[in-house]
Amino acid sequence: MTTARRTLIKGAAALGALSVASPAVIAQPFLFSPSTELMPKGKKRRVVILGGGWGGLATARHLREDAPDLEVVLLEKNPIFWSCPLSNKWLVDVVDTSFLVHSYTAAAERMGYTFVQTEITDIDRDKKRVHTAQGFVDYDWLVVSAGIRVTYEPWFGNDRAAAAYTQKHFSSAYVPSSEHLALKQKIKGFKGGTFVMTLPPPPHRCPPSPYERACLMADYFQRHKIPAKIVILDPKPRIMPIGGGYRMAFDELYYDTITYVSNAGVKELDPYNKVVKTMAGDFKFDDAIFMGHHQAADLVWKMGAIGKTPDGKPSTWAAVHPEFYNMKDDPNVFVIGDSVGAVSPQFGHYPKSGHIANRMGRSVSTYIAQQSKNQPMKPVIIDNLCYMLVNTEPLEAINVKFEYKMGDEGHLLQTVTDDNFRRPELWQADLQWYGNMVKDFTGG
Repeated sequence: MTTARRTLIKGAAALGALSVASPAVIAQPFLFSPSTELMPKGKKRRVVILGGGWGGLATARHLREDAPDLEVVLLEKNPIFWSCPLSNKWLVDVVDTSFLVHSYTAAAERMGYTFVQTEITDIDRDKKRVHTAQGFVDYDWLVVSAGIRVTYEPWFGNDRAAAAYTQKHFSSAYVPSSEHLALKQKIKGFKGGTFVMTLPPPPHRCPPSPYERACLMADYFQRHKIPAKIVILDPKPRIMPIGGGYRMAFDELYYDTITYVSNAGVKELDPYNKVVKTMAGDFKFDDAIFMGHHQAADLVWKMGAIGKTPDGKPSTWAAVHPEFYNMKDDPNVFVIGDSVGAVSPQFGHYPKSGHIANRMGRSVSTYIAQQSKNQPMKPVIIDNLCYMLVNTEPLEAINVKFEYKMGDEGHLLQTVTDDNFRRPELWQADLQWYGNMVKDFTGG
């Protein structure tokens, strides 16, 4: 382990001092019941934002600038913000915890909106009311930025015991929670053998990140001389996005550690006897990361926003306007971020990334401001940008850009540009990108 590399990149050094103190909440749970009005409405019209991730924070921050006459309330169950972007680097100690966490209260106080830490239990769109564990909150506009949920039903059906066992022992760590810590401990404690990693079928959260995670785990195992073999089971026919860059990393850096298997959708999983059966064969494992299918968050299902497939089945993603992200039958209700369904017949879904969620949040802030002034909404074309670290000695990254425009036929078109050649400059650009993002959604 070299001295040059082993200095952890700390949040304060990379981004400026970020407060990570436990946030105060405006109400204590023992004082209220669910039938209590948590926040009586005043004269100002109110925007309620559900979820304090990359999209929710961006919406709250920009609404204070775009629509200062509106009251803005952010509801989030977690006491602190934890970033999924860059968390793969945290798993192998490239960045420390303070780099990923941030205080909700500090951001709210800085920007002038209200933050309430509480569990959201239901949404009543007829009454324009959000129910929480501490009481209800009424709204004029609602923005749902709740991320994803992970389901194992396609593998186990109604066998909840097997699903719970898989989640406990082989969780994917794709939602900010204790699963990240469990995965980090799993990586640090692995003594050797076969480590299987399944990928969810697309669309799923941050498409490049499973490959990045495999690279960084392989890097860690090699540096610590752990006799490990990582088997990536990908349901897709090839590595994508940025297949060239990852293929070079697998072949040149991790040829004796990573085995990539395409067309390997899971048919059957026995988590107890550690065997997974796929379309590409059966694999035994010593440990694993099983990434279940991704769907829109529970809140999106509760509010009745899930779309339908042509045969009438749930699409599992929110049905919203492809540019404005609001519901056709409820135009003051927006869904943003990873829960959003297909937006284009050319490419389907936007990449489910932090960058996209941020851009959607900023756009919806503009749309709500326009609605509040009885102005027509003007579409904002967004973009996407992802950096992936594939090597740590030296620290080298690759990059993919997504650009969008409205086509002549009236639907969005996507252009993808891969930067496959790993180099330190892209890692530095990644840090700069992250710093700019955090500054944007915290107002710091």
